[in-house]
Amino acid sequence: MRKTYHRIDRIAGSVVKLRAPGVKYRELAEIKTRQGMSLAQVIRLQEEEVALQVFAGARGVATDASVHFLGHPMQVPFSEALLGRIFNGSALPRDRGPRLEDGLIPIGGPTVNPARRIIPRRMVRTGIPMIDVFNTLVESQKLPIFARAGEPYNPLLARIALQAEVDVIILGGMGLKHDDYLFFRDTLEESGALWRTVMFVHTAADPVVECLLVPDVCLAVAERFALAGKRVLVLLTDMTNFADALKEIAITMEQVPSNRGYPGDLYSQLAARYEKAVDFESAGSITILAATTMPGDDVTHPVPDNTGYITEGQFYLRDGRIEPFGSLSRLKQLVNGKTREDHRTLMTGMIQLYAAFRETQEKRAMGFRMSAWDHKLLRYGERFEREMMDLSVNIPLEAALDLGWRILADCFEPAETGMPSKLIERFWPRR
Repeated sequence: MRKTYHRIDRIAGSVVKLRAPGVKYRELAEIKTRQGMSLAQVIRLQEEEVALQVFAGARGVATDASVHFLGHPMQVPFSEALLGRIFNGSALPRDRGPRLEDGLIPIGGPTVNPARRIIPRRMVRTGIPMIDVFNTLVESQKLPIFARAGEPYNPLLARIALQAEVDVIILGGMGLKHDDYLFFRDTLEESGALWRTVMFVHTAADPVVECLLVPDVCLAVAERFALAGKRVLVLLTDMTNFADALKEIAITMEQVPSNRGYPGDLYSQLAARYEKAVDFESAGSITILAATTMPGDDVTHPVPDNTGYITEGQFYLRDGRIEPFGSLSRLKQLVNGKTREDHRTLMTGMIQLYAAFRETQEKRAMGFRMSAWDHKLLRYGERFEREMMDLSVNIPLEAALDLGWRILADCFEPAETGMPSKLIERFWPRR
């Protein structure tokens, strides 16, 4: 049996310290005070001194409070009953539904054995042309969405949750404003997509330690669904809030700060979550798409900077659009050669013409004389932005490819596009 301790040596913020031999890292404890009971988690061990992060905060915790260690790390219930439900970061119901207590599984376990991984081979269709056509999302991929504050990254994630051709969506919110939480809940509920979704939401008003639990809870549940043969898409927002929670606790623990005050193990903390993306040999898959805000639109900020070394590309969200030049899916070549014969060639050709359009815009802004070719590029670029880059566009991959050919045909002669004659003969629209 686990011993109960009645002496707390130090309280700093939401962290309490006491002496307790035989305790393990990340083990849970119950702290009982006059105000009630709160869970806490071991976040540091130094010989027999134990530091506990109190989920509900240390306000009201006295030095004579009782601390009872549970002998196991944080656990989350797993069953099909999770689908359609909304929980907080501690996996307690937020939707006023019944509390689930069966099938408890630990969180924060190791990443999947590389021997059980296979090379990604299937795309995740989203209905968004700037993803499906130009930066295809691949099963088992881990991709961040880099965006500055104010960009519609949450509406983009909601659209992907509605339209992605997967079996299960797991949405993890960290530091969400209450309005954003309600937006996700209402959007998924009204569209009928909540039945295949599990939401774990930490709002800005919730204890900071719950923010750290959200990715681990989401990925633990995702792994069990994937082992059951499901194609799982994990959507996380916002990983910068997760990193800020890490920094807050590191400061409380008086750790030596690294770049901009973040802990020195920021890279390892992020990698431990992103590397959970996997495609199993004889089961399902986990794909991770995570919003990461860039303070001051600075891509060299420690969070996006470290993230870029871990993930397989990124989506840049600028001015409400997925920027075609900064965005990259490094695994797209594994799948876009199997979709349709013209996919790769059309993708490359349209981006090259759009780059020429950007140069023409600069020439016009500086007052240069516009040639007939410049006017064609301007007409093409405006249609490309309106009909393919706009995030409100919702069409299947094949329809998007056909639309690309129509835009080219309306703006250029076949020989001006640089497309192979074989593809022009087959796909060029007949007037």
